[in-house]
Amino acid sequence: MTIKTIGIIGVGGVGGYFGGKLCRAKTPEQRVCFLARGNHLTAIRENGLTVKTVSEGDFTCHPDVASDNIGDFPPLDFCIIAVKGYDLNDTLKALKKRASERTVILPLLNGIDIDERIREVIPDATVLPGCAYISSHIEEPGLVVQTGGPCTIVFGRNPHHPDFSPEGIRNLFESAGINHQFVEEPYPRIWEKYLFIAPFSLVTACFDKTIGEVIASTELSRHVRGIMDEIVRLAERKGIPLAVDTAGDAFEKAKGFPQDTRTSFQNDFVKPDKRDEREIFGETILKLCDRAGLSCEVTRAIYQKLTEKKPLQQPV
Repeated sequence: MTIKTIGIIGVGGVGGYFGGKLCRAKTPEQRVCFLARGNHLTAIRENGLTVKTVSEGDFTCHPDVASDNIGDFPPLDFCIIAVKGYDLNDTLKALKKRASERTVILPLLNGIDIDERIREVIPDATVLPGCAYISSHIEEPGLVVQTGGPCTIVFGRNPHHPDFSPEGIRNLFESAGINHQFVEEPYPRIWEKYLFIAPFSLVTACFDKTIGEVIASTELSRHVRGIMDEIVRLAERKGIPLAVDTAGDAFEKAKGFPQDTRTSFQNDFVKPDKRDEREIFGETILKLCDRAGLSCEVTRAIYQKLTEKKPLQQPV
């Protein structure tokens, strides 16, 4: 495929890092478009996007289009979606007007059913299941800082488009210096990441404890392992081939984090007026388990506690 127009839908920590590298490496024939908001958008328009990294140095890039309205973008050949889960539906409705059967969409959200959600709204585009492994955030308007992680995108073949060739995307990533892996079966990798992120996000937010405090507590650790077990049973029911003791490996992985680590979901949850991704992390498990006829009482109890502590924030 020929890629001339690239959209980065959400220029936060993830979108800012990978989108920044794509923008820096763009050819004269390519146009890169950033979707951002507020002061972050203003800073990008005035001074470009600056990306600071741990081991790759710092750089500033200038997109061809920076806007909070996808309607300002040209029709897109390729786009990365890196918005928060609560913004996904509205984003897709707007993106539909700039996508076609030629458009390839790579979502880098944390959910386990994101590609299905995208296909429901934009059925003609090619959606590649994927996820990102990176630690990065917006430090201040116009500045994204990468602090850790392998900075890798893992993506794979969509069963609805089995003949799609990934070479165009891989060449694009290689020219931008983006670490990536194309796998024939992407869903195990997506579920393995979710198996780590969702339980720790829900429990740290529910009890306002750091990852280290959760691990040190027998009770809180039991909640995490209970949610992990429910996700594993759901994966088995859906035919997702996870490795043996994936849950145990995910729990051990958390022990390698600094003891005072707070999850991103937790940081959003404790802000009274801030929307959060409880739907992606909690409601999705409940919904999919109900559809599969599976019990998920641990997730249900934690989700109920979260709702009692902070009612669901509706979009303004």
